[in-house]
Amino acid sequence: MSDNLSVLGKARAEYQPKLPVSLTQGALKVKVVKGENTESVRDQEKIKSLFPNTYGAPVVSFEKCCCSGSEEKTAAPVRVGVVLSGGQAPGGHNVIAGIFDGIKSISKDSVLIGFLGGPSGLENGKYIQIDAELMNKYRNTGGFDIIQSGRTKLETTEQFDRCIKVVTELKLDAVTIIGGDDSNTNAAVLGEYFQSKNVSCVVVGCPKTIDGDLKNEFIETSFGFDTAVKTYSEVIGNIMRDANSAQKYWHFVKLMGRSASHIGLEAALQTHPNVCLISEEIKEKKMTLAAVIKQVADVVALRAALGKNFGVALIPEGLLEFIPEVGVLISELSEALAHHEADVAGLNTAAKVEKLCTWISKESAVVLKSLPAGIQEQLMLDRDSHGNVQVSLIDTEKLVIEMVKQELKGRADFKGKFAALNHFFGYEGRCAAPSNFDSDYCYSLGFAASVLAFNKMNGYMSSVRDLTKGIENWKAGGIPITMMMNIERRHGADKPVIQKALVELDGAPFKYFAARRDEWAKTESYTYPGPIQYFGPSEICDATNFTIRLERGAM
Repeated sequence: MSDNLSVLGKARAEYQPKLPVSLTQGALKVKVVKGENTESVRDQEKIKSLFPNTYGAPVVSFEKCCCSGSEEKTAAPVRVGVVLSGGQAPGGHNVIAGIFDGIKSISKDSVLIGFLGGPSGLENGKYIQIDAELMNKYRNTGGFDIIQSGRTKLETTEQFDRCIKVVTELKLDAVTIIGGDDSNTNAAVLGEYFQSKNVSCVVVGCPKTIDGDLKNEFIETSFGFDTAVKTYSEVIGNIMRDANSAQKYWHFVKLMGRSASHIGLEAALQTHPNVCLISEEIKEKKMTLAAVIKQVADVVALRAALGKNFGVALIPEGLLEFIPEVGVLISELSEALAHHEADVAGLNTAAKVEKLCTWISKESAVVLKSLPAGIQEQLMLDRDSHGNVQVSLIDTEKLVIEMVKQELKGRADFKGKFAALNHFFGYEGRCAAPSNFDSDYCYSLGFAASVLAFNKMNGYMSSVRDLTKGIENWKAGGIPITMMMNIERRHGADKPVIQKALVELDGAPFKYFAARRDEWAKTESYTYPGPIQYFGPSEICDATNFTIRLERGAM
């Protein structure tokens, strides 16, 4: 594989990720400090009843051990399994590298098992042993290809029992599940089941998602977000340069982010588009689809009046779910499909719509019938394994373009031109080589996970915070996954899930954006970030993203 490395690949292979001070002496020399007991963010009694063995555990922080060299510690080798779950995110390989180096710092004979293809690899016992030679090929690289990922949902006792059989046969001390909110919910459920069956193997989680919606006081950002948005922003900047050069097209860019607009907001802060829709604001203002379209059309008309028949608009992937009338429709469709999927199987779009309209409210039926047939079909596609509508398959940006075009045709005073092109940036950023920040952050998260595993901290997620204060001041530790949970409706039933962190409209990042968007709408305040992931002056390539700097008061 080394013969296939590009010049960039070789340079990144030489990068040495940094660690918080508390982890620099190795996992064996970390003092675990317990804080106060915790409770879930909502639905405390329900969550407690579902997690009687792991609920209420304390937040833990790590401190550097003060033992002298003459008090050298020793420990038996540990055996840890690792699972990559859900969509890819830059830095996953460095998490695994952090786990590998962490357990090797406990004992050179420690073993890291990589389960192949996601949770199904754990369930079915498909794995490889990750040794130093293999690990070194993947340090600081993008992607999840060292063991691949998967979206299998572990939710039945039969699946849990198969997992128990596998971890018992492999004599594992811990399994680390690297994933987003749903994957870490599964990790908590699996850890609770293991403990209820007196299985010695613990389950540890690690916060991954480019969407940026897995965060709180202790998880300041999910890994991969920084790299992905810098990657998108580079391409958005290229499009802005093209738009400003040709001055004849409007570019509508849909950006990943199923349930939150963090990616769109951060990309806007980096590039200054003429339009950026923030789903959470639209929901807060209870805007109809027509009102959203009018808002975009108003900017197009304003620029046309200034002789500018071009621009760039950023559209969040999950927009439709946040428009109240459409969000209700999606929720009702999900519920109807959960109970009547067989009744509509094989029907064409028109017949399926008529059938489904008998199981949803009259108001939602009106909304569904008002949408183009292509969008109707996309809204009725099979849900993912977690019961979510697959918003990445919905052509939201095309819908907005078509409806803006119709809105402008109906305006007698609109004398400009509207020619639009559509783009979807999603997969382009998920496997990018990690930024310096994500390289360091992911390595630290993995190393912290090794400490949690060694100390048998079941149902915990690794945490590294104070991320804007310089890595010498980063604080590593762990938080109970149940602390982040609430009850949500999934597949027609109430389920415990990690509460998503949405864009806060009273938060510093949104306020910064809102104070500038009117100016960005009418001018070409475009910025062209370029390839800012790692090469360049330290103040550029080592800088954390706008979102976390604004949230933490670091700018």
